[in-house]
Amino acid sequence: MRTTHHTKRLVIKIGSSTLTSAENAIDRARITDLARQSADLVADGWRVAIVTSAAIAAGLGALSIERRPSDMATLQAAASVGQCELTGVYAEEFAAHGLLTSLVLLTRRDTADRTAYLNARATLDRLLDLGVVPIINENDTVSIEQIRFGDNDTLAALVAVLVGADQLIILSDIDGLYDANPRTSADAHLIEEVSRIDQQLLDACGGAGSVAGSGGMVTKVAAARVMMSAGIPLVIAHGKKDNVVVRSARGESVGTRFVPADRRHEITPRKLWIALGDAAHGAVTVDGGAKRALIAGGSSLLPVGVVDVDGRFAEGDIVDVRDSEGYVFARGRVSVGRDAVELSKGSSSKELAANSLLAAVADKPVIHRDDLVVFE
Repeated sequence: MRTTHHTKRLVIKIGSSTLTSAENAIDRARITDLARQSADLVADGWRVAIVTSAAIAAGLGALSIERRPSDMATLQAAASVGQCELTGVYAEEFAAHGLLTSLVLLTRRDTADRTAYLNARATLDRLLDLGVVPIINENDTVSIEQIRFGDNDTLAALVAVLVGADQLIILSDIDGLYDANPRTSADAHLIEEVSRIDQQLLDACGGAGSVAGSGGMVTKVAAARVMMSAGIPLVIAHGKKDNVVVRSARGESVGTRFVPADRRHEITPRKLWIALGDAAHGAVTVDGGAKRALIAGGSSLLPVGVVDVDGRFAEGDIVDVRDSEGYVFARGRVSVGRDAVELSKGSSSKELAANSLLAAVADKPVIHRDDLVVFE
């Protein structure tokens, strides 16, 4: 286990819709205000890390490209230009408050590998210990579909886990999570606190949000589920509300707060890496008995409990674990590859041992309990 830090740590994720104007230009006033709030929190004893979006949007504005292009080369060129623009603004605005910033660019390749994950964690730890405010973004200049996070909500959750944050706040263009879409329903009500995330809640989140961003409420709630398993409170709030970050850090009710259970599952840094460090390479569907054993009994997943297999995954890959309704309630690192799982699904250890072709997997769980993260 890692050593315990003595200062409180806050990760702030700020989205493209909050950081940019309608003209794809950086809304400098937003960063000015974020720097002021960060300085107030540093004075309160916090260490702050920021996960930022908007590199592509800023680059398109700097290049006078009015419509978002569809070709990857232009998007990545815009990200390269925009990252310089964005980093410069952060550096200037935070320096005005005596705060030094740094730039950290990540892809899934940097976190899917366990050694690289630990190195990233050590670097971020040291930056925070030195009083630096890391400005973290996905490396859109080199990222391709296979290695990109896809949205900075996932990246923010990963950073919160990496630094052992005391809170993650996601700043968006909406006040928080509603029981219906507030843009289309006049009867929608803000949910101020969430203590459990189920499939019904995930279904209510809908798809992607604004044009500027790549994520939506569903990615934020998926991140919240991992944060709750890790024991880290997550807040979703409107990024343009007055003093919203400081108020949240000081315990005021702003937006929607996802509250971890008092008695959470034992979740080691290795399991957190499994939950967030790599994209899922496939999925296994399990029966009701297996689901109960995994959630309540802390068991390993055995072939007998598997009813279906999706995707192409090899031994050691990360896969999602779904119930019969398609709800992903766990994620784990498989001990055997997809073909072996397909052939052995539904069979007991005794039946597998009697099969000359499958005897080698008779004593192997599909996912060992030490390599399994349960979100319930």
